[in-house]
Amino acid sequence: MPFIPHTETDVADMLATIGAPSIDALFGEIPAELRCQGLSQVPPRASEMEISRLMRARAAQDGQLLNFCGAGAYEHHIPAAVWEITTRGEFYSAYTPYQAEASQGTLQLLYEYQSMMCALTGMDVSNASMYDGASALAEALLMAVRANPSATSGTVLMPLTVHPYYREVVGAITEAQGIKPVLLAYDAATGRTSLQALKAHEGQGVTAVVIAQPNFFGVLEDVDAITDWAHANGALVVAVVNPVSLAILKPPGEWSAKGADIVCGEGQPLGAPLSSGGPYFGFLTAKQQFVRQMPGRIVGRTVDLDGKPGFTLTLQAREQHIRRSKATSNICTNQGLLVTAATIHMSLLGPEGLESVAAHSMANTAALVARLTAIDGVDAVFGAAGFHEAVIRLPQAPANVLAKLADAGIFGGFDLSTHYPELGHALLVCATETRTEGDLDRYADTLRKLLANH
Repeated sequence: MPFIPHTETDVADMLATIGAPSIDALFGEIPAELRCQGLSQVPPRASEMEISRLMRARAAQDGQLLNFCGAGAYEHHIPAAVWEITTRGEFYSAYTPYQAEASQGTLQLLYEYQSMMCALTGMDVSNASMYDGASALAEALLMAVRANPSATSGTVLMPLTVHPYYREVVGAITEAQGIKPVLLAYDAATGRTSLQALKAHEGQGVTAVVIAQPNFFGVLEDVDAITDWAHANGALVVAVVNPVSLAILKPPGEWSAKGADIVCGEGQPLGAPLSSGGPYFGFLTAKQQFVRQMPGRIVGRTVDLDGKPGFTLTLQAREQHIRRSKATSNICTNQGLLVTAATIHMSLLGPEGLESVAAHSMANTAALVARLTAIDGVDAVFGAAGFHEAVIRLPQAPANVLAKLADAGIFGGFDLSTHYPELGHALLVCATETRTEGDLDRYADTLRKLLANH
């Protein structure tokens, strides 16, 4: 978006209007020793042409590798219309819709987004989005503590199969809030959360149980059994899900008899490109009974004095609007632009299109694993069913293999050895609907040659 600064004439006119001799005079009450004495680390100003060239060069540093890495950020096809519409001025420059009479378009879009997320997750209410998936999980756990006051321990059962970066963010955000994450082991054969590990926590006043579906290994958890255990032990169920997977998997609202209580996750697969790590957006939905504990804001549909339908901010129990001690969160905005893209993306694909994306991604990953495990020394680590990611074990350190694959133009996956050393030379691979048969063959052929030459 172009930025047009004030001209010298504009500045002089404004100073004359307020009766100030100079800009420095406006800050005269600030002691000289507290003022910035220059920005030594900021390069000299550049022209628009120079800035554009610099940014193109920086973007090119990412390269155009053939991507087989997921681990929370996924390369899906985004129809051209998605960002053509999203970057229209009405959406691109729209700010927070505090004035409903002037923001009906934005409010309606957010309402439609909330409706779509409720339909995907099988829940009753959705907020207008969060910062990202990791912080959405942290906010969901803070919400669970408020929504389950009878469980006073603050203990949250956190499977090791939850994304390790998500677990780190949860620790950073909730540590000072009295939340105590307790890690749950996974079964070495299946990659699923161990149901036996749950039994050690029976009758201990657990506040919430986190279920990742699919989990970080790409494996599908036994969600019904874990949900039943949680509710039988007075705990709430917080689901962390991939929204694309919900096009073919049972929604969290239908897990077992009662369903999950709070559902969150990363919305990046819904129309957000892999743009050097962001921006992304988090989503959060819940049962109606917990609506007043939801962070962020909720848009509702109503009617005006003439009976015509309209949209407005219905609930925003945030520290901007009420006393800080009464606020449910300090989430002061939502990722409106990314939510706009996601809403348009889901509208264009529809249920059948989203289901096709999910099904083709699953099929491609299964085909990729079959090709890779046909190579001598490469094995599948887990035997349970999965979505569009899987863990394989290599005969040598993944870091070395990934570096050589990158030299060959292939982004080969996510090295698990740092976060899960017990798995040995393990690599998490992913293949979405964007990968062709030729892409799969290229990866397998390149890996086979690299390992043979070792």
